[in-house]
Amino acid sequence: MNMAKRFLPLFSTILLLAVTVTESEAYSTTTPFQGRKPEKLTHLHFYFHDVISGDKPTSIRVTTPPVTNSSSVSSFGVIVIADNLLTEGPDPTSREVGRAQGMYASTDLNIITFTMVYNLVFTDGEFNGSTVAMYGRNPILSKVRELPIIGGTGAFRFASGYAQPETYKLSGFDAVVEYNVFIRH
Repeated sequence: MNMAKRFLPLFSTILLLAVTVTESEAYSTTTPFQGRKPEKLTHLHFYFHDVISGDKPTSIRVTTPPVTNSSSVSSFGVIVIADNLLTEGPDPTSREVGRAQGMYASTDLNIITFTMVYNLVFTDGEFNGSTVAMYGRNPILSKVRELPIIGGTGAFRFASGYAQPETYKLSGFDAVVEYNVFIRH
């Protein structure tokens, strides 16, 4: 009987650990979507205003490369932070539909090409409060480019798709870019 009293605390500890381990939650679980709506395709059309000059720029250069290759015209290494206006028409006074908030960096040694990391934040209309995440390579001297849509929030939760930017107007370093965006959500 003395022996049973000694092993009782050990047995209780083992039993408690076994119960604790079996009741802990798994690291991950996979479940099918419940009540997920059928996938939709939304086409958005707007104008992106990248303003670098003047008293109220919406894009600000935050780095300049320490060494410049004099034969390069690409501005390789420059990084710009932006909060650009998105409008319904090409004029900056046309109806605002959102903001393009993020950054772009010159990432090609030979031609002017930006890697763009943006959240398209919609502030008006049907998609007010929703966002779309856009990330990709943008060779800005090409007529039409293509950037992937890699996610979103609100109405665009689980979004995928692509954006086609086309330069509408260039004035010095300021640009108005027409965007056609196709989003599956």
